[in-house]
Amino acid sequence: MKSTFSKASLANSNITECAICFSHLRWDFVFQRPNHLIQRLSFSKPVIFWEEPILGGEATALELVEVSPFLTVARVKLPSGADPATVLHEQKKMLDVLLEERRLRPVLLWYYTPMAHAFTAHLRAEMVVYDCMDELSAFAGAPAELQAEEDKLFSRADLVFTGGYSLYEAKRGRHPSVHAFPSSIDAAHFRQARQPLPIPLDQAAIPGPRLGYCGVIDERLDRDLLASLADARPDWQIVMVGPVVKVLPADLPRRANIHYLGMKRYEELPAYLSGWDVALMPFAINEATRFISPTKTPEYLAAGLPVVTTPIADVVRHYGHLAAVLVAYGAKDFIAQAEIALELSHVPEPWLVQVDALLDETSWDRTYADMEALILAGGRR
Repeated sequence: MKSTFSKASLANSNITECAICFSHLRWDFVFQRPNHLIQRLSFSKPVIFWEEPILGGEATALELVEVSPFLTVARVKLPSGADPATVLHEQKKMLDVLLEERRLRPVLLWYYTPMAHAFTAHLRAEMVVYDCMDELSAFAGAPAELQAEEDKLFSRADLVFTGGYSLYEAKRGRHPSVHAFPSSIDAAHFRQARQPLPIPLDQAAIPGPRLGYCGVIDERLDRDLLASLADARPDWQIVMVGPVVKVLPADLPRRANIHYLGMKRYEELPAYLSGWDVALMPFAINEATRFISPTKTPEYLAAGLPVVTTPIADVVRHYGHLAAVLVAYGAKDFIAQAEIALELSHVPEPWLVQVDALLDETSWDRTYADMEALILAGGRR
């Protein structure tokens, strides 16, 4: 069913059409795919961005944060020890009350987590989208019922988007309308890093050369590889920017030349990348990384940095032909490729031309426009 998705109220009523996005990632976490796409969605209609519940409060509550006039983040807070049935019941009740009080009618449901389907199956909308950005079942701590809920969501969804081609190949047999939309790039934002920028205070004290990683620090990183790199070249400074999630800080490799600077705002990232010589993607090769298509690959390249990466399938597929992307197989090779990358960083002009030609072919604006065209065409209905 096709819809114009107007911001205006429905004719002869005071009910407003809206979209609801259900996400396992919090809006104010690392600024990534959901932020880029849902922000653009809110330009055409009011959007509620419904986060996973927060357990640990003293009472049940719904916190609403107005990010913009047409984008509201909803956070359910529940007491510690709330059982699964209560968590689902309270979310359903709060969502229904919110829609009734604000006189909203959802015309588009956009899922990032299949787990949300368990308390939203009763909602009726003209379009249901599942933007499958990761294989969440392969991540540490994945709920046992995630696969079953994903099966239900596949049965209900009109459109399925995937965050990369490997994920597309894994999902395309499960739904009649699956479309690959690999991670894109806000090139203008990260190209700021090609110019000298004020050095952040916590990075200013770190000497060069600086080899940096920017992103979530979790079970997908190869911590042994990181330690080997630091031990082999104590004169190199390894800068790690991002939140530590699902691993204990004590389990991270600690060396004098490894610097954990914590999570930074999206607006701050170009200033950090501007001070690096080489960008790193030291991912482990395991089930958690089998289908990933890291957004940081084009971001690093837009920043004018050569990239050293382990052989992540979608990175090799889309970027492995670039002179600035050096794929390493094992710790010794990773160190050797980092040596080459440092040499490339001193003569960027030849390989930047190749990089920019590729980056000019993609943007979050283009990705969202292509998604919107499929939505307006009515999906499989």
